[in-house]
Amino acid sequence: MGSDSSSILAPKKPVPAQEEDPPSPTTALLSFNTDSTSSSDSSRKSTATTVVFISLLLVTCVALSAAGAFAFLFFSTPKTTIQTTSSDSVARPLRNLDRPVVLLISSDGFRFGYQFKAPTPNIGRLIANGTEAETGLIPVFPTLTFPNHYSIVTGLYPAYHGIINNHFVDPYTGDHFTMSSHEPKWWLGEPLWETVVNHGLKAALYFWPGSEVIKGSWTCPEKFCHQYNGSVPFEERVDSVLQYFDLPSSEIPVFMTLYFEDPDHQGHKVGPDDPQITEAVANIDRLIGKLIAGLEKRGVFEDVNIILVGDHGMVGTCDKKLIFLENLAPWIEIPADWVQSYTPLLAIRPPQGVEPSDVVKKINEGLKSGKVENGEYLRVYLKEELPSRLHYAASDRIPPIIGLLEEGFKVEQKGNDKKECGGAHGYDNAVFSMRTIFVGHGPQFPRGKKIPSFENVQIYNLVTSILNIPGAPNNGSLSFPKSVLLPSTP
Repeated sequence: MGSDSSSILAPKKPVPAQEEDPPSPTTALLSFNTDSTSSSDSSRKSTATTVVFISLLLVTCVALSAAGAFAFLFFSTPKTTIQTTSSDSVARPLRNLDRPVVLLISSDGFRFGYQFKAPTPNIGRLIANGTEAETGLIPVFPTLTFPNHYSIVTGLYPAYHGIINNHFVDPYTGDHFTMSSHEPKWWLGEPLWETVVNHGLKAALYFWPGSEVIKGSWTCPEKFCHQYNGSVPFEERVDSVLQYFDLPSSEIPVFMTLYFEDPDHQGHKVGPDDPQITEAVANIDRLIGKLIAGLEKRGVFEDVNIILVGDHGMVGTCDKKLIFLENLAPWIEIPADWVQSYTPLLAIRPPQGVEPSDVVKKINEGLKSGKVENGEYLRVYLKEELPSRLHYAASDRIPPIIGLLEEGFKVEQKGNDKKECGGAHGYDNAVFSMRTIFVGHGPQFPRGKKIPSFENVQIYNLVTSILNIPGAPNNGSLSFPKSVLLPSTP
């Protein structure tokens, strides 16, 4: 694999759960003042005090008895609410399928919190009776579509699976990668569909970045691998996936994907807070409902392990949050042909003979001078000096100079008269608005369980654990599935 195949980094641990607030202090008991004002008063008040005390004691006893009776009736009354806590100790047995099946669904750009923008009863059903990352799924950096979708199915950070951006240039050949590049040389690592086929099982993919790439044992078979076509209606995609469950049980693919472009499509146009987002989220929920109904009709809904995720979040951007590279001219000229990506990930590859460290030093001098508009919202690094948590250095495909923008800001080459507000993603994955969702539902997921946020590189091992097949080496933790899934029945 050459320079792109250096050893895999140590697995990143899931984000620990935030500690709960300490319990509220108990309320102090009321105290009675028993001091006598005089010895003569003491005799007169003694009888009255005794009567009052006995009366209060009787009233208290009656109140406690009533409260006890009410509590007995309340807690003994049968409940009809949705199950929200799991009493399962092991995975629930399959009823109508021969072996575990995983259906991995991606709703592109589904920012964590979107599930509260509209009524989402179907997603809510999966959450209430399944397992949810309580504060969202953490994407890998950069928080872009292709790097994240391929990290989900390989368990690798972009530096190791090779898809380091939606668009980039091979520094040795000068070849350009685009989102329609299907040559296997770009796509490193072993995606889940290849792992599944390696073990003599079937996979069926209704769109997923990398699924059309013929690599290793994966041939993208016609009946089980759809060539990407964004004009295919979402309902047709759901119907096609449901048809796989009409096959004889032994022929049903054990791993399937289903992909929707929304609400990312709307988010880029109008930002995360527009009514169009609300409509898109409601539509995704309706599609999930259609899927659930189809699985129930076939008697397999409770047998299928559904994993619903997004690839990244979304944040609003406007013209006032712009940084122009031309404003750095007093310190350094940055020609357009040096820049491989402007925003939200600034990526610069200077030509030979220009030292990257000198470029970084001069750019940051300008940004810190106070004379570059919005300069304080951009910090530029040599890639080796980026925060190690980003895992964004170990590939020659990554340009030597990387700029990190604050949430909502954008970089452009020079000023213009455009007036627009929209949405973007690609920022530091520590930014909360970049988080997306994770919901797992099925026989191997506990009911009503909330888990801490985690990076999406853990999903690969989660799927192979459900399918009970060994996976390829990856950046995820082998112990992670044990913290999420129910153990299999003995």
